[in-house]
Amino acid sequence: MLKYIIRKLHHLCYMVSIAICFLPLYPTLYYYSRKHNLRAMNRIRKMFSFGSAFLSGIFFKFRFEKPIDWSKPYIICPNHTSNLDITSMVLLMKNDFVFFGKAELLDNIVTRLYFKTIDIPVKRESKISAFRAFKRAEDYLKRGTSVVIFPEGLIADAYPPVLQPFKNGPFRMAIEQKINIIPVTIRNNWKIMWDDGSKYGTRPGTCDIRVHKPIETSHLSLDDADHLRDQVYAIIHQELNEYQAIENMQIVQEKIHLN
Repeated sequence: MLKYIIRKLHHLCYMVSIAICFLPLYPTLYYYSRKHNLRAMNRIRKMFSFGSAFLSGIFFKFRFEKPIDWSKPYIICPNHTSNLDITSMVLLMKNDFVFFGKAELLDNIVTRLYFKTIDIPVKRESKISAFRAFKRAEDYLKRGTSVVIFPEGLIADAYPPVLQPFKNGPFRMAIEQKINIIPVTIRNNWKIMWDDGSKYGTRPGTCDIRVHKPIETSHLSLDDADHLRDQVYAIIHQELNEYQAIENMQIVQEKIHLN
């Protein structure tokens, strides 16, 4: 019970830290949103994302399988269990980028301006909305802007979280546009904040993110879309399993040491 109370108090502190970092930047953000200035808006996004996490004692560690050439656009495909996944991707990106996400983010005070202007909202139940969203994403890619898409499409209700099946859209688009995909395994964000943190609270900690090497798509056809989807899924799934195995081993060793 005490642990739960502490986590709920930390969640409150985290929400306050977002307000402290976001509100002073809002007038500048609003100004650049009227101009649809993607680069300036992303710089502001990085500032309040880092600041709010830092004030809450949340940090980010990125491990790269291979150095990334950020002069190229990519489709970034991370697993998704936490609102901190968005912060993680904001801090990861070193080139122009946008998010592809659910239309409900238009109702969030922090994400509203982004999804009204530079980011890409999609209504899950609408095929027309999905078609328009992917066409807009393709336009961004053609202009050299990376697109961050969570291929699970949602944060599932399961707790502890389990990797959900991937949607086909990002992988078909990658092949059609000949854009490389970067799989990203977000290992432990859910332990720091599951979903939006409202149910189980939050805690300080370090988010551990594994950035895999880009997967080439120039030689693929649309017939390979399912295979590409399964390949990215397998990479992330294996990384999550290895991380869990290491954690289980550490727990066993701690118990042995205590005995």
